[in-house]
Amino acid sequence: MRTIVAPALLAALALPLAAGPPQDDPRIEIVNLRRSTHPNFTRVVLDIGTLREYTFGELRDPGRIYVDVLQAKLNPILQGQAYPVQADYVSQIRIAQKTVSTVRLVVDVDFLRIQSYRVFHLFDPYRLVVDIYPHGPQAPATMAPAGKVAQPGERTQPAVQRKVDPDDPNFKGTSMARQLGLGVRTVVIDPGHGGAKPGTIGRSGLQEKEINLAVALSLKKLLEDRSGIEAVLTRESDVDVGLDDRTVIANQKRADLFVSIHANAHRDRRRGGVETFFLNISPDPSVIELAAVENATSTKNVGQMRSILEKIVQNSKIQESKKLAEAIQTNLVKSLSRDLPGIPNLGVKGGPFWVLIGGEMPSVLVEISHLSNAREEAKLKTKTYRDLAAQGIYDGIMEYIHSLGKG
Repeated sequence: MRTIVAPALLAALALPLAAGPPQDDPRIEIVNLRRSTHPNFTRVVLDIGTLREYTFGELRDPGRIYVDVLQAKLNPILQGQAYPVQADYVSQIRIAQKTVSTVRLVVDVDFLRIQSYRVFHLFDPYRLVVDIYPHGPQAPATMAPAGKVAQPGERTQPAVQRKVDPDDPNFKGTSMARQLGLGVRTVVIDPGHGGAKPGTIGRSGLQEKEINLAVALSLKKLLEDRSGIEAVLTRESDVDVGLDDRTVIANQKRADLFVSIHANAHRDRRRGGVETFFLNISPDPSVIELAAVENATSTKNVGQMRSILEKIVQNSKIQESKKLAEAIQTNLVKSLSRDLPGIPNLGVKGGPFWVLIGGEMPSVLVEISHLSNAREEAKLKTKTYRDLAAQGIYDGIMEYIHSLGKG
């Protein structure tokens, strides 16, 4: 086994510790694994983004090449994933959280068919690379193209074909969830934006991604400590998670609810308040404008519009999503009013938000306040206000659960 310390890291260790705010979690969050096969070698790339020490080695019977990344944690999109490879010298690639602070990447190989391999790092951005060279040229395997982000949800969660029945109780009085007496055990909380995509930025420089994560972490603690509900975050640090991947995480975790947390913005800086959305088509110009902003990072193209619209129309969770949105909206306004009396209640609305499209459970997007409004931006800077936002969302979730006859 070999331990590699990047040169820049050695230089950093030689410097005295600079004064600064303590970090609650020094681990970097890993969100992306790429792989590609070429005629003469297979390459695996682990995108890390921040300098980290790593070790690597090999194991026999069965053959494995492993890389351990220290002071790291896996985003749920990658946790425990295995990627099959159609090559006679590499069978699959696996990644998992080995310990609390170590992420292990494993490539299952046949050493009798391998001539050599190498493990190394690259900068800008920082990433680890594993190149594996077989004996003689190989035909390219059927794999994702180089640079394409792995989509584990596509392998483990086949698309569910839904057809809309006009008599479906989901669209009438009592939903199927209530008829079947279904409860809530797992909630996926989605802190909007992150990494190089900060979302809205206030005049003071306050970034939406920071607010969203703080509220999400507080909400997770409330759900786990007070109700025993499992709460999973789509990101636990300042990383960029793709819009598609956020609901993939929820589907993989078989979540019962999906709540995406955001801070709003408007061209009219006098506008403020709280609003909550569920997935639907909307003719409202203000909703369309907001959806365009939130969907700006989507990688989908116009040619996919028909299938996207069908997903929205065929979403059988509309009624339950609306009820969840109403419960959260009411309780969020009530909670925030304790610190900001008179905060406007902008209501519950349907909207075509991409982050809600892929979820197979009741899903909502919460705009907790306006960063573009000076009074609300000042409040969003404070821990008190953020905790009240988390409390309001928590109360709304619990009210929704009670309405199911549970909890």
